[in-house]
Amino acid sequence: MENHKPFHSPLSDSIQQPLITNFDAYKTMYKESMDDTEGFWKQQAKKILRWQHDFEEVSNCDFEEGMISWFLGGKLNACENCVDRHAKENGDKIALIWESNEPDEGKQITYKELLREVSRLANVLRHHGIRKGDRVALYMPMIPEAVYAMLACARIGAVHSVVFAGFSAEALRDRINDAQCKAVITANEGVRGKRIIPLKRIVDEAVIACPTVQHIFVAKRTDSKVPFFEPRDVWLNEAMEAERPYCPIEHMDSEDTLFLLYTSGSTGRPKGLAHTTAGYLLYTALTHQHIFDYQPGDVYACVAT
Repeated sequence: MENHKPFHSPLSDSIQQPLITNFDAYKTMYKESMDDTEGFWKQQAKKILRWQHDFEEVSNCDFEEGMISWFLGGKLNACENCVDRHAKENGDKIALIWESNEPDEGKQITYKELLREVSRLANVLRHHGIRKGDRVALYMPMIPEAVYAMLACARIGAVHSVVFAGFSAEALRDRINDAQCKAVITANEGVRGKRIIPLKRIVDEAVIACPTVQHIFVAKRTDSKVPFFEPRDVWLNEAMEAERPYCPIEHMDSEDTLFLLYTSGSTGRPKGLAHTTAGYLLYTALTHQHIFDYQPGDVYACVAT
């Protein structure tokens, strides 16, 4: 049999060692998590997350009673963990790459820029009465403001509920009412390929039957004019420009709700799943790190719509 040399890519010289080098290393890590569950998650929580106040108890779970709690007594903020600490240590590095519908409109946003825009949007929400525990519906196209909005809600302790910007006014209405949302963040229009989606008009139709909604914040995605009803409606980008680029974080309990995510409703009434702050952050960070072997300098592409 002819001998073949192993293929060598010129890129391989710059590839870092994987975080889990082989299956045996994975089995060792898994065994640690099973043999000493409390100790394993305590170690991961202290290593990966930044806490304002350390937790007193790793977990208190009773599956028969349906009581599941993690990192009791701990205080932290999701936005600080995702943005602030990176802005401080690596402020000029790219945090977000936006690939727009039009190739020449894309943006690269650094951690410093991300922190500034998130803080401004958070201040807009606070200026309009959104407080810790209030629910905010996000019905947005794929634009940077969608990321700013999620992080801004987390920064001030508001609970965000992302609704796919392809759902009907009725589907949006039902989710707003179930969560009793105090505000909606949307855009004047959405762009998907050559299609224009009238997001603001859909929101207007939905909130006719949503008595809890006090404000609709509208990002400008296109130059098209849309119905606008002041003072309920607020142009988001203009309001952000008027706010300072600093917003203090809200210290959240580990079990405070971070966001609501509703089921599709294909099997009945949509059900809102509540994701709490510490447990969601830790599990997401750990799985993203090891499933995608994410390391400093890597670019992770999210193409979900």
